[in-house]
Amino acid sequence: MKRRRIHLPNLSDGVSLDDLSRNESIKAASNHLRGLIKEELVEDTPAFTDDSEQLLKFHGIYQQDDRDRRKEARARGLDKHHQLMIRTRIPGGVVSADAYLAHDAISERWANGTLRVTTRQDFQLHGVLKRDIKKSIAAINESLLTTLGGCGDVERNIMCCPEPRSDRFHKELDHSIADMVAALTPRTGAYHEIWLDGEVVRSSEPEAEPLYGEQYLPRKFKTTVAIERDNCVDIYAHDLALVAMRGDDGSIRGFNVLVGGGLGRTHNKPDTFVAIAQPLAFIEPHQVVEVAREVVAVQRDYGDRANRRHARLKYTIADRGLDWFRDEVQSRLSFRLQPPEPLSWEPVDDHLGWHEQGDGKLYLGIYIENGRIADVGDVRSRTGLRRIVEELRPQLRLTAQQNVILAGIEPAQRSRVDELLEEHGIVAVEAIPHAIRNAGWTRHRHAWRRGPGRVHRCRRSCRARSRPSS
Repeated sequence: MKRRRIHLPNLSDGVSLDDLSRNESIKAASNHLRGLIKEELVEDTPAFTDDSEQLLKFHGIYQQDDRDRRKEARARGLDKHHQLMIRTRIPGGVVSADAYLAHDAISERWANGTLRVTTRQDFQLHGVLKRDIKKSIAAINESLLTTLGGCGDVERNIMCCPEPRSDRFHKELDHSIADMVAALTPRTGAYHEIWLDGEVVRSSEPEAEPLYGEQYLPRKFKTTVAIERDNCVDIYAHDLALVAMRGDDGSIRGFNVLVGGGLGRTHNKPDTFVAIAQPLAFIEPHQVVEVAREVVAVQRDYGDRANRRHARLKYTIADRGLDWFRDEVQSRLSFRLQPPEPLSWEPVDDHLGWHEQGDGKLYLGIYIENGRIADVGDVRSRTGLRRIVEELRPQLRLTAQQNVILAGIEPAQRSRVDELLEEHGIVAVEAIPHAIRNAGWTRHRHAWRRGPGRVHRCRRSCRARSRPSS
């Protein structure tokens, strides 16, 4: 049977799905990420089918198997022990006390009893079984967070410097990020229909994805927002990076825009490579959403959909050139891009330890080894953090170094926080050797100096250290 033809904006005569990667066929046939997930969810089977496994990623879910039981299963000729990982999308890493406690409860009831802080300021829950996945996602949404866009070929979690400062600059930054999240989140109703028992809307008009279209993006798209002089979120490793520049009056006077970064490459595939994000333009604060949207749209229209190893924005720019990319983005905007401004950076601040946050309150950055919030031996970080959050109700911030910040702490509460940390074996940051505290940054910094190959090996090494045991 001849497969239907689809239209991509940069190919006026359309293109056959036979010419594209298998993932493109799955997305095109998915009815905006629905597929057969809802039907398979109620089946008495331990795993989803291969096509649904790909679509689940857009909903923030990875289907995996228990590595600890893999060898035994092979030896005994048994099937894999399937389980699921849930990734909550947390813009800027900002987590309310209620949302933190909800994730802690989910990890205890339906997951493996641990929480994982990721390098993209997300939470991950591991070891969830298929029969418990819907209940887990519903509980996450009840805490006013979502897993939609935690994975998949869409805009991923938008990162930001996690330092909780209370001033005009940071409030404006929070508004800019919220506006970008709203503009770049998929509009499909599939998520609410499948996981939250949302009503299926019947309409004579077809459901539209105004930004992503029928096939979403060729690959994942990563965006971060930094503050001038503080690169704790690594702007050079992202598809799109925005650096907020401070005005004389304490407001945001604009953003420097960089594009085309990415540390990933495939071993023994020389056509894949590491790339550092390049300066594209300077824009005014009110222009940030339109620019972000059109940068994503250009990648949607021109990214490689035939070869997923060549589908990130860095390859589009490498193939066509930065000048071409700037011109293409410019052609879609209602204003003129300005030349980028020079950037300079202070030494990376991990925001650990006690600090004033500018409103009379304090924040505390807590070191979490490999981002794993768990009770292991004498270090009971999961119980300790839960006690602090239940008693004092701080806001939490997740960092790109996989650590946790407790924000909004009254000075009179400082001794109580220190007492609870000590009681649960959570070491004060002052007692952590700098070689351990800064290990990830040091490895990456030396790797950049010694070439792309070393960056990739360093990155794989860091991932291996932080990989969950189940």
